[in-house]
Amino acid sequence: MTSHIAAGSAFQVTVQPSGRQFGVEAGETVLAAAIRQGIGLPYGCKDGACGSCKCKKLEGRVHHGPHQAKALNDDEEAAGLILACSATPESDLVLESRQVTDESAFPVRKMPARVQSLERLAPDVMVLRLQLPANDPMRYHAGQYVEFILRDGARRSYSMANAPHLLVREEDGVTIGPSVDLHVRHMAGGRFTDHVFGAMKEKEILRVEGPFGSFFLREDTQKPIVFVASGTGFAPIKAILEHMQFKGIDRPAVLYWGGRRPADLYMDSWVRAQCALMPHLRYVPVISNALPEDHWSGRTGFVHQAVLEDTPDLSGHEVYACGAPIVVESAQKDYVQRAGLPSEAFFADSFTSEADKHAG
Repeated sequence: MTSHIAAGSAFQVTVQPSGRQFGVEAGETVLAAAIRQGIGLPYGCKDGACGSCKCKKLEGRVHHGPHQAKALNDDEEAAGLILACSATPESDLVLESRQVTDESAFPVRKMPARVQSLERLAPDVMVLRLQLPANDPMRYHAGQYVEFILRDGARRSYSMANAPHLLVREEDGVTIGPSVDLHVRHMAGGRFTDHVFGAMKEKEILRVEGPFGSFFLREDTQKPIVFVASGTGFAPIKAILEHMQFKGIDRPAVLYWGGRRPADLYMDSWVRAQCALMPHLRYVPVISNALPEDHWSGRTGFVHQAVLEDTPDLSGHEVYACGAPIVVESAQKDYVQRAGLPSEAFFADSFTSEADKHAG
């Protein structure tokens, strides 16, 4: 299967084993060209910080722009790996990436969004509900994210926390939609989140672009699923759980949700209710820094380690991990090296903050 190569493209990229092809314009990164043309390469932050878009270069030459060593180190680059979000081709390329699929790529669009409501679920977590244009609803996979485009062109990324079939829904007898919920954690001093938790009002108009990301459920297997969430990394997993229930997907699944203190598990009661609706779903909340006044009697420690304690052999599983970069990176390393998880069975969305993107 091949894609049409646009006239005037500087170089051609072929992705194996799918055989899909696309053109890259002069000065354009591999990932930017893929997103522009609806090619479903895996990616997360698009800023050289998370490493989700790493893939194997089989033929050709690239130049890497600025990126973090933890996303692609010198040894990996020497071994032929590239970071698609910062790699600019210097010749035609042949890449190996096993996540390229036709149906994964919905068109990326810019649109206005109106603030419909703001609901604080924890001292530092706000559910921001955005009303989208009714005449041309956005199509997305549960687990994907949108970017806010700020006035100066800066961007902030947030995952949709409701499944696509819930773009339009009914609450208290009132039809709502099309709208998406985003879970926003307050980062002290963060320009966008300070506004969300401060001056933002209902009916404010924002600009968003999406959908982005390759964090969505792979439905071509019956392998049991392990979900690992830290903090607001729960948002895209919530959307995936709603999608599974809607589609009648009954693969065994377990959600490990980690926080520092119990209040960080800001939709704990929702998850417990969801387990009643999905008998194949189990829930393991994990708290790392409980205080005596929390009266916490559940699992303690680091959320990614709780998975290893319960399932030391992950060779037959798929893992979907979302949240703080340290959690995602630790999970990937330990699950592959210590628990036998195939590297291609690890799907992640690393919630890189602006500080994370500019570290290192």
